[in-house]
Amino acid sequence: MTAPFTTTPSSAASATAASPGSMAEFDATTSRWGRLTMLAGLVFSLAGPLYLVFFADLGVTATALFTAFAAVAGTFFVIWIIEPITYFPILGPASMYQAFMIGNISNKLLPSALIAQARIGAKPGTHRGGLAAVMAICGAAFVHLLSLLVFVGILGTWLISVIPESVTDVVRVYVLPAVLGAVIIQAIVSLKQVRATAVAAIVAALVQFVLVPLVPALGMAATAISVIVTLVIGWYVRKREPFEPATPESA
Repeated sequence: MTAPFTTTPSSAASATAASPGSMAEFDATTSRWGRLTMLAGLVFSLAGPLYLVFFADLGVTATALFTAFAAVAGTFFVIWIIEPITYFPILGPASMYQAFMIGNISNKLLPSALIAQARIGAKPGTHRGGLAAVMAICGAAFVHLLSLLVFVGILGTWLISVIPESVTDVVRVYVLPAVLGAVIIQAIVSLKQVRATAVAAIVAALVQFVLVPLVPALGMAATAISVIVTLVIGWYVRKREPFEPATPESA
């Protein structure tokens, strides 16, 4: 007779053997439903504008439509490429579907995922880190919706009337830098990559204070340039560790 909560060797072995299959099933399920929900969100988000363009007789021509799209794409195309590459190593595949469906990734969901991973000691890029990010994003979305209901839906008009305009202006100016600064510090503490952190800081400073003033036309691409250059340099200066194949005992 075994004691309560005691894991026998056979049960531990079966749990270890079942774990990879369970995670593979989890990844397959989240990928399938993630694609479907993203496609559904795309359809619903485009349904209104397409109806106005083709059925509301607003006089919007195809030329005007493509011109507007080209203007937006020229501004944000780099972000469309950089954001998924930047967020994926921390969030993982399942959380990526959540994050891009919910929005406010850099100032709400990413900090939540980083704090959850740091709290339980999970490394980004692992299955444990990905599950922590999933649960953190669920919690962040719930708190966000609840706070919107209370502070906007119920108390919104009253709060605006009692908060001084000077306080509102200060919050509007400094709240985003404060949140992003906390995210950066949390990422540095969680990842503990001294070389990558130093490279990122130096590259960002050079791009922001040297390259952009010399070539103002590159201002919109400053973030993309910083990320790409940091990735390339960080790859070459990374700490190289010898590869050790996993044994059954270590697995």
